[in-house]
Amino acid sequence: MKHLLSLITIAFLSATALAQTTWKADPAHTQVSFGIIHMGISEVEGKFDNFDGTIGAAEDDFSDAQYEMAIEVSSINTGVEMRDNHLRSSDFFDAEKYPEMTFKSTSSKKVGEDKYKVTGNLTFHGITKPVTLDVWYRGQVKNPQSGQVSAGFAISGNVKRSDYNLGPNFPEAVLSDNVLLDIDTEFKKQ
Repeated sequence: MKHLLSLITIAFLSATALAQTTWKADPAHTQVSFGIIHMGISEVEGKFDNFDGTIGAAEDDFSDAQYEMAIEVSSINTGVEMRDNHLRSSDFFDAEKYPEMTFKSTSSKKVGEDKYKVTGNLTFHGITKPVTLDVWYRGQVKNPQSGQVSAGFAISGNVKRSDYNLGPNFPEAVLSDNVLLDIDTEFKKQ
């Protein structure tokens, strides 16, 4: 009986120690942006307006965080409607056939004070590849008006469009193969 009670106590303490807190992206305070070099002389920037993100973490410093994000491809917005429609077409994202882009982390490695290298699987245009992103955890605050606790993150990285067969008929002299990802976000504690 003592042995059983000890096992139950250990299981309870382990479950409590491993309890994760869930955080949800705040769309009003999040921007999912990208940049690509056009004709070797200028950067075209854009963003995705519709997305959902979740972080699960048991540690207060997010050192064990698991990141997930889903982006609605058709919400691409470069500020030029004709270009956005072309990017949604089968020449690029083929948004009708592949409506969602997803990222799910597989590991997180602390590389400095509040800095992490987060590796995960990025899926879009029917292709899944591992990518590593730089994550800067900016800290937490409690909103004095709502009482809601939010955590801030700056997430960046590079993706090769050739890895995802994105715009294969547009050579690098027209559009760089390298695409810069830049996500500035707040996540609300659930």
